[in-house]
Amino acid sequence: MDCSDNTDNNSNNGNPEENSDFEISDILNFYTEKGSVTDPQSMTFSISGEEHTLGNALRYIIIQHPEVEYCGYSIPHPSEDKLNIRIQTTENTTAIDAMRKGLEDLKSLCAKISETFYKANRDFDEKNNIS
Repeated sequence: MDCSDNTDNNSNNGNPEENSDFEISDILNFYTEKGSVTDPQSMTFSISGEEHTLGNALRYIIIQHPEVEYCGYSIPHPSEDKLNIRIQTTENTTAIDAMRKGLEDLKSLCAKISETFYKANRDFDEKNNIS
C-alpha cells in the first residue's frame, strides 16, 4: 500500500483526494493464518508484498483503538514477501473490525499528510515564483 503515490505527472494532477488505488474492501482478500479464525477476537492476518513500513504504521494505528488489547506485526523471514499482523480485541469488537478500522484510519492519515504536503509545496512555489 503506497499512501502518497501522487506526483504532478499523475492523472490526478497531484490531488491526494483522487488517489484511491487501495480500497478498504481489500481486507477481505487478506489471508488469515490457519487456526486463527476460530476466535473472532484473536486473529493473524498475512499480507503479501508488504514490509515494515506498513506493518509499523498499521500496528501503531490499530493499537490506539480502545477495544484492541494487542497488536503486533512480524516479517517471518527476509526471503518471504509477507507481513503478519496479530490482533487481539475485547469481546466488544472483532479482529477483522479492528483491522478494517485501522486501515481506514491509516488511509485517512496518509491522505491528510499528502494534502498538507502538496499545499505547502504549492504555497512555496507561488511564494518563490516557481512554475
